[in-house]
Amino acid sequence: MSSSPPPAESQPHGSSVGIVQPQFLEFSEPLTLASGAVLPAYTLAIETYGTLNADRSNAVLVCHALNASHHVAGVYANEPRSVGWWDNMIGPGKPLDTNRFFVIGINNLGSCFGSTGPASIDPATGKPWGPRFPVITVEDWVHAQVRVADRLGIERFAAVMGGSLGGMQALSWSLTYPDRVANCVVIASSARLSAQNIAFNEVARRAIMTDPDFHDGDYYAHGTVPRRGLSIARMVGHITYLSGDSMAEKFGRNRRDAAPDYQYGYGIEFEVESYLRYQGEKFSGYFDANTYLLLTRALDYFDPARAFGGDLATALAPTRARFLLASFTTDWRFPPEHSREIVRALLRHHRPVSYAEIDAPHGHDAFLMDHPRYHSVVRAYYQRIAEELGL
Repeated sequence: MSSSPPPAESQPHGSSVGIVQPQFLEFSEPLTLASGAVLPAYTLAIETYGTLNADRSNAVLVCHALNASHHVAGVYANEPRSVGWWDNMIGPGKPLDTNRFFVIGINNLGSCFGSTGPASIDPATGKPWGPRFPVITVEDWVHAQVRVADRLGIERFAAVMGGSLGGMQALSWSLTYPDRVANCVVIASSARLSAQNIAFNEVARRAIMTDPDFHDGDYYAHGTVPRRGLSIARMVGHITYLSGDSMAEKFGRNRRDAAPDYQYGYGIEFEVESYLRYQGEKFSGYFDANTYLLLTRALDYFDPARAFGGDLATALAPTRARFLLASFTTDWRFPPEHSREIVRALLRHHRPVSYAEIDAPHGHDAFLMDHPRYHSVVRAYYQRIAEELGL
């Protein structure tokens, strides 16, 4: 889950990584998923920034949130507005300094930005997978990501980092491959969704699935796109990413016209309505509906404590990494208590944990912003890693 990256003019001190381009890695070894389904072959889109050092000890994996991708930093040639979604965090001289670290972004399986997903061709039928694409879990993403690490010859990451859904992946890495993660950075995230979060995801999915253009997920064959459903799903999600204070500051009760439209009162009258419709319509033009269904369900399913009767501390026993967790006071989607729960569970095993609770007004989207204290915390953490590695 996340909104849009901050505009280029708001970037903090430090330089951009500049013009970047994705790579597309082909994997022919079948991947068995948590559902029992098998992907016979697949493609993963990745981007890398910085230089991998001789002993391959300076690699950092950045895991993306729901509607983001492998395009973490920099811009694409001839696309000046294509700023990576975490460009204010990653680059030369930035908190995650690419003069020191080799940073990797990977587009998750099931996504719609270059990795194999529902819009990809199913080799068994020669047609798009569509609704037949297998259910994906956070753990499945981690198993696919480790193959990227193997391809690049990276035995152990200096850090695995992510915000929101990306933070869940980082946490899963520390559990699934504990010896391959030195540091785990989990920002504005959770070890499991609340019932309220699952409810929001269900409303968004129903908006998509009840759109007449959805055609039970086979809209590719019908030449349609469930734009109305996708737009509503995005509007619902976007509301949850912002705090009440930030919405009040941005829009208040401002109207587009001074007087109410008593003749027909259901058009766009308030500025906040205009903003949400714009965000929804823009999203429906580039995101895949089946991908949205898959990724929100992966969010719902993530719960490492479930196999241990809900005991998160027992679930986190395999971890070996050091941890940095950060939360934001106005984030009501993943409130600070979710991060504190992880901290308490880790401390029961005497894991080294740093925790920062940032007083920021932006809600869940604060993890994308350049709040000074937040960036200072991340910068100091990576500075310590760099010093220990002699970078």
